[in-house]
Amino acid sequence: MSVEGLAPRRRWRPGRPAARAAGGAGAVVPLPLGAAAASYARNACRVAVLLATGRVRQPRERKGTQVRFGDGTRATVYRETLIHGTQPSEPVVLVVCFRLRRVRGAWAHAAFRWESELNTVLFAGFPGLVSKLWLCHDETGRYRGIYQWDGQGAAVDYVRTLWWALATVSERESIRYEVVPGARVDSFLAAGELDAEAGDSGEWWRPSGVVRPYRPKAAESQNSS
Repeated sequence: MSVEGLAPRRRWRPGRPAARAAGGAGAVVPLPLGAAAASYARNACRVAVLLATGRVRQPRERKGTQVRFGDGTRATVYRETLIHGTQPSEPVVLVVCFRLRRVRGAWAHAAFRWESELNTVLFAGFPGLVSKLWLCHDETGRYRGIYQWDGQGAAVDYVRTLWWALATVSERESIRYEVVPGARVDSFLAAGELDAEAGDSGEWWRPSGVVRPYRPKAAESQNSS
């Protein structure tokens, strides 16, 4: 037991499945609509301040990186959003996936990716957000977001709020998430590079290979400059 009376959190290690957060197999239990609406209102206020002070940034170092996942699918990073000046004290990686309804064909997906930049205002002000990698749809039509978050509870609260926005445009049963405690995005993806020869694990959220390696030092300099 720790000095605070809590069992120590198991440290995430590359190549090992992470402990799952509330939600079991990854299904999202949404917040009550009123609570979610209040969260979005607070987020909107924070986003206005972040945009006004120039803290919402879009580094380009990771754009174009292709990630292979444990279920054998692949997806490419098409955008990164970074909240400048944030460093997590309780780092967790959050992975969210969803499949859009009635979006088929290359032109429709391209239009969604272009429009999705406007959706930044729906999440950038949530407490604990450090960064988000936006990934294109995979072979099954699923989109993923890989987030760096500060605090597991804050990450789960965000997903439970986000569900309402996703549910308006997505197949509801496709909305899934996974929280990886103690992980940072760079080490999370680097573990996939180490696992590349081990084969697929079947886990939709877990990287099993990275086609173009990340440049952690460059990414860190963006966050500290």
